[in-house]
Amino acid sequence: MKQVSIRFYAELNDFLPPARRAVPFTCAFHVSPPVRDLIESLGAPHTEVDLILINGRSVDFSHLIEDGDRISVYPVFESIDVTPVVRVRPRPLRQPRFVLDVHLGRLAAYLRMMGFDSLYRNDYEDEELARLSGAGERILLTRDRELLKRAVVTRGYYVRSSSPRQQLAEVLRRFDLIDAATPFARCLACNGLLQTVTKDAVRGLLPPRVGETHHEFLRCNACARVYWKGSHYARMLQIVEAIR
Repeated sequence: MKQVSIRFYAELNDFLPPARRAVPFTCAFHVSPPVRDLIESLGAPHTEVDLILINGRSVDFSHLIEDGDRISVYPVFESIDVTPVVRVRPRPLRQPRFVLDVHLGRLAAYLRMMGFDSLYRNDYEDEELARLSGAGERILLTRDRELLKRAVVTRGYYVRSSSPRQQLAEVLRRFDLIDAATPFARCLACNGLLQTVTKDAVRGLLPPRVGETHHEFLRCNACARVYWKGSHYARMLQIVEAIR
């Protein structure tokens, strides 16, 4: 039987049992598989991997492993330019766009609040999520690692936290987006862009008391929803400042 030694680095260890984390371990096989198949069989989705070294040489996912290989697997370097090294996926998205699975609705709203293009519907099927990610060059955010293993998905991230606010901080840190945030630039409901409008332009859409006490308004250019700086705005501003 053939064997290879493999080690996963950094957050890729989240997908491994404790005994295999941050240390080399041995895998046995009869017929040489592509290195992608080996990596995913061990639990890590290919979308989480950015660099594979076999015996010190960078390879792509289709490379067939051989007896005695030493394999090192590194996570996505979305915020670091490593273009001189052969990568296993498309170039990083310097202006990331997201699509989120049905369990991450609150995270989608938070990402929109921070100004990031984030597609979400509570009735997306897995096939549609994978298609939107691949065809639209969107990073698929999910807590379903099997979804990230679909071949059509080239960019994706497995969200570790179960708390929406912690999920927001996790995603912004992972993709180095804190300084790129433009809070209150997108509609929380539909993801459309917001634009400043006069009170007269939206007067008929405002509750009477709001029209009397507020003077600054934003309107979504897609769904026409109107926003103003009320108590909800103050709570969102607290979240933004806490994340920063």
